[in-house]
Amino acid sequence: MKILVTGGAGFIASHLADHLIAKGHEVIIVDNLSTGKKENINPKSVFYKVDICDIGRLEDVFNEERPDVVNHHAAHADVRKSVEMPAYDANINILGSLNLCQLSMKYGVKKIIYASTGGAVYGEPKHLPVTENSPIEPISQYGVSKHTVEHYLFVFNKLYNLNFTILRYPNVYGPRQSPYGEAGVVAIFSEHVLSNKRPTIFGDGSKTRDYVFVEDIISANLKVLENCGNGEIFNLGWGIEVSDLNVFHAIRNALNSKIEPIFGSKRNGEIEHICLDNSKAMKVLDWKPRVKFEEGIKLSTNYYKQLKNV
Repeated sequence: MKILVTGGAGFIASHLADHLIAKGHEVIIVDNLSTGKKENINPKSVFYKVDICDIGRLEDVFNEERPDVVNHHAAHADVRKSVEMPAYDANINILGSLNLCQLSMKYGVKKIIYASTGGAVYGEPKHLPVTENSPIEPISQYGVSKHTVEHYLFVFNKLYNLNFTILRYPNVYGPRQSPYGEAGVVAIFSEHVLSNKRPTIFGDGSKTRDYVFVEDIISANLKVLENCGNGEIFNLGWGIEVSDLNVFHAIRNALNSKIEPIFGSKRNGEIEHICLDNSKAMKVLDWKPRVKFEEGIKLSTNYYKQLKNV
């Protein structure tokens, strides 16, 4: 198949592109390189430096390539900036995604796979782990924008029979995650510890997230590539809470460091506790994460150590 991957120069989607190419698919990457890196782009892919908000240039890509499937990862993913700049966040995450929906309908795309967020759409849950039917009560503009696109996908399906699958991601970590943004605590902590700098934990360290290694996230994307999971939403997670302090200690131990963290003020828009029930993904997709947290941390810190050595 011919698959258009948005954000394919970024952390998660570049891994996805590699796996798709290894399986014999043609991969078209669209990325504006605002956060993605050229070195992440698989040389066997076709790359267009295009912003999903530029519908004219984006249509040129669709017209030229005629993809069968769109896997949509391009997004503004910074929770704190979404709180400070909600219009900027909405322009990319909502309007950019609408461009993809419209063009997918126009050019006969068979399916859109949408990378949503399980870490932000549910807000501060009353019960954990959250299921796909848990209340949607985001407390950040990022959560609102990502969830809004889910509604649009349902509408495009009802009106135009455009197939979709929505994958709600946990905190994804692993090689290629950038330590230089606001997101990606494993990458940030690793970079700081390797540089002998004290990393900042925002809050008292008790905030929890559900951490899944990037290779496990890719396996879920591969499972829904064709007709599996059409019209459905899936939480991807372990259903296990891991605190910021536990993340820090795991990284420090993996890097044989004795450095101590700095504790800063809690940031607006961030929830305190989240983990995702994966029962539906297990039942429908035969998917579950396989790389345990300690193993994933070792794989990640080894990657950042190699970068330092280079």
